Amino acid sequence: MKSFVNDITKFDYDFDLVSGRYVIDAKSIMGIFSLDLSKPIDLNIHAEECLDEVMTTLKPYLI
Repeated sequence: MKSFVNDITKFDYDFDLVSGRYVIDAKSIMGIFSLDLSKPIDLNIHAEECLDEVMTTLKPYLI
């Protein structure tokens, strides 16, 4: 989790993690720990540019 947060913090875009009705800032490690990680979690990326670079960085975390 720490490496995920460190990787996305490099970008100036907003990232949200969505689990059911909960939406938290993906750059918040405490917020991530508040989610039930056994359930599916969606990542919303609020960026219009450099998506290839973002997706390359996130590739190790995608299932």
